[in-house]
Amino acid sequence: MALSEEPAVGAVEDPVEDRAEDAALACGAFLESFGESAETKELLGRLPAVLGDRAAREGALERFRVIMDKYQEQPHLLDPHLEWMMNLLLEFVQDKKSPADLVHLAFKFLYIITKVRGYKTFLRLFPHEVADVHPVLDMFTDQNPKDHETWETRYMLLLWLSVTCLIPFDFSRLDGDLHNQPGQERVSTMDRILQIAESYLVVSDKAQDAAAVLVSKFVTRPDVKQKKMASFLDWSLCTLACSSFQTIEGVIAMDGMLQALAQIFKHGKREDCLPYAATVLQCLDDCRLPDSNQTLLRKLGVKLVQRLGLTFLKPQVAKWRYQRGCRSLVASLQLSVQSPRDPGIQTETPDSDGEDDVPEEVESVIEQLLVGLKDKDTIVRWSAAKGIGRLAGRLPKELADDVAGSVLDCFSFQETDNAWHGGCLALAELGRRGLLLPSRLPDVVTVILKALTYEEKRGACSVGSNVRDAACYVCWAFARAYEPQELKPFVAVISSALVIAAVFDRDVNCRRAASAAFQENVGRQGTFPHGIDILTIADYFTVGNRSNCFLVISMFIAGFPEYTQPMIDHLVTMKINHWDGTIRELSAKALRNLAQRAPEHSARHVFPRLLSMTQSPDLHTRHGAVLSCAEVTHSLYTLAVQQGR
Repeated sequence: MALSEEPAVGAVEDPVEDRAEDAALACGAFLESFGESAETKELLGRLPAVLGDRAAREGALERFRVIMDKYQEQPHLLDPHLEWMMNLLLEFVQDKKSPADLVHLAFKFLYIITKVRGYKTFLRLFPHEVADVHPVLDMFTDQNPKDHETWETRYMLLLWLSVTCLIPFDFSRLDGDLHNQPGQERVSTMDRILQIAESYLVVSDKAQDAAAVLVSKFVTRPDVKQKKMASFLDWSLCTLACSSFQTIEGVIAMDGMLQALAQIFKHGKREDCLPYAATVLQCLDDCRLPDSNQTLLRKLGVKLVQRLGLTFLKPQVAKWRYQRGCRSLVASLQLSVQSPRDPGIQTETPDSDGEDDVPEEVESVIEQLLVGLKDKDTIVRWSAAKGIGRLAGRLPKELADDVAGSVLDCFSFQETDNAWHGGCLALAELGRRGLLLPSRLPDVVTVILKALTYEEKRGACSVGSNVRDAACYVCWAFARAYEPQELKPFVAVISSALVIAAVFDRDVNCRRAASAAFQENVGRQGTFPHGIDILTIADYFTVGNRSNCFLVISMFIAGFPEYTQPMIDHLVTMKINHWDGTIRELSAKALRNLAQRAPEHSARHVFPRLLSMTQSPDLHTRHGAVLSCAEVTHSLYTLAVQQGR
């Protein structure tokens, strides 16, 4: 989980120092970018010269990759340079005198840029006039779909063709010259494009993804959807039904069909796709994708199912959803200056969506998404969680509440860690969209507190770190979604649970996720006790060292009475019997330190409990209890000596 985009309220910064540092960084970045820009122009300009030398050609490609990789984390910095780089490379492509090897090399460079920046940003820069349609189509005549050395060329050509398909003219106007070609079979431009798209949907390389993009933009055109949409969907469903995920060829074919269908139902108009949605859903059910061992097929199946569900439901924003109010910081500050916040802010609105009938197919869609929440792979669970959030936003209040209740059923101890993880992701999606009403918060907070400490032993190790990380994401999302007065009854338990996770969790990602969630709550809720003080010592970076967390940061936080006893109780309950010996040793030392913060509680409650745990039949529990007894005894003795008792 990432840190929040906005700084926490109360964070102290030096504006003068920050401006100077930003200026220095900007100057350095400008100089570096200027030097790389000149080097890149020189590198791209001498592509014809290195064409005959394989070593020089590979060296130029590798150097270009090194330059582009610097922009992986912030690819938007490439935007000022995209146009001239593309124009420079397309000059080689569009020059009819360029040899085939030079064209392929230019497309390799274009693909490297696309991989870093993303094809969606890159698409609009391709030439996309009417005069570009046939030249791009003609380039496909020389392409071999089975040539694995030139797949970048076919990938970029398909993307280019998908842009030229957006011209606002009927494709039949481009077919006039076909009547003047005697002795050749007349093939319309529309048919040529569709044939190319269908042929590349069943290939095993990256061109398949671009073919799906091409289909989504081409088949949904006003002139094409009337003539070709039904036949294409029929072909894709037949291919899907005839393919089996038990064979490699079947997996490749199903991958292409699912991608194409998902893209069509995403970009097509609802009224165009609705007549086919029920048929597609039935075909998808018959494929039994949840039984496949192919992660990508299951993910695409979940993605297509949720888009079919969105097609069945009208695109509307639920009027009953919880609204926090002003989400803009400027608007919130102006509102607070003009008038104090009204504590009686309306949080639930009457449901006026009940007059719209929900199709029966939506129930099947939601059931499949709930099954997807329990999938064994994270990307499938994440896609299902987003689908549940999107569909719930279009449902009536009662049905959406039933969906939330079904999600809460994932948090049963009969369920696996996969179900817990998927349930947390779904709750976060529902919460941040305002689809979890405050009346549901008591039930949700109860399961989230369990998820923050979820750990299930498996042999010599344990599972559950992803569940704890997702639970932190839920807390992070709730901080943004709800007004402080809605979360006020749960502040004590949530703040203690997040502090405990940030300090005592075994996994560094979970500690950092908890720290980020705590920071978000401190900044946006402002009700967490001693939030700013804790953040100054338990930030994203300092919680990276586990020993420092157990022995130093915990001692500081225990100085605040609200957190002392929950931290001690957590160590006794969850950590001194941990399967990892290092955690047991650190927990015993942490109890020694914390005993100085709460000596009465440690002597009267903690120590007798530790003594009883030394008789446990579990070896880990007995070992941790013996260590903790020794450490707590020594700490209490030292404290008594210091006080002269």
